[in-house]
Amino acid sequence: MESKNILDLFKLDGKVAIVTGAARGLGQAIATALASAGADVVAVDILPTDETRQIILQMGRKALSLSANLMEKASIAPLVESALKEFGHIDILVNNAGIIRRAPLSEFSEKDWDDVINLNQKAVFFLSQAVAKTMIKKGDGGKIINIVSLLSFQGGILVPSYTASKSAVMGLTRAMANELAPHRINVNAIAPGYMATDNTAPLRADAVRSKSILDRIPAGRWGEPADLQGVAVFLASAASDYMTGYTVAVDGGWLAR
Repeated sequence: MESKNILDLFKLDGKVAIVTGAARGLGQAIATALASAGADVVAVDILPTDETRQIILQMGRKALSLSANLMEKASIAPLVESALKEFGHIDILVNNAGIIRRAPLSEFSEKDWDDVINLNQKAVFFLSQAVAKTMIKKGDGGKIINIVSLLSFQGGILVPSYTASKSAVMGLTRAMANELAPHRINVNAIAPGYMATDNTAPLRADAVRSKSILDRIPAGRWGEPADLQGVAVFLASAASDYMTGYTVAVDGGWLAR
């Protein structure tokens, strides 16, 4: 039996990845990790992605910055067309873009419900659908990675639309995995724990709430975007070819408590 270096399975040379919400935080960390592993990257965000693009170019990979408001379904087809025009194929999709709105359940507005569901849930499905079609046509498989949440497992407080959307996407991950497996397209999800990002800034600024959260995390700290990089590369690579429909929690042990 020929001996192979296991690390070769994690290489993404020749692959093209789309990462949404790539301007900062978790999306930027994932986009740059995939580039470090060898992929060219399409960085998508409603915010400028110049910084992410520059980091990727400095790694010697190619990068395309695309501005898109994924709350609008009409933005999806042009995005996919631009990626194909630039690179010719799409091998990896990371559905990271998301928002959160906080208010008591009794006061939660229809707009805060619709905005969160449209970006966190609806856009994930229709972008995955559009990219999966290109992967099926290409005929050599692909990887779709959804970013879910600890609130895919739990209820949370003051965030009903966020919890609903992230619970739905964990279920959608399983559904897509089932239908796309015959095409050698793997669909998995990452559930980040309490991460030091813009979304959690209000929690970290609240001394009482922050302490209650940290007291429950066995690792004893807030997660950093870099903590997701290894698992993202694993799920995007050949190392995870027999893994599909699964959600990996990267949470410092939160769910174990």
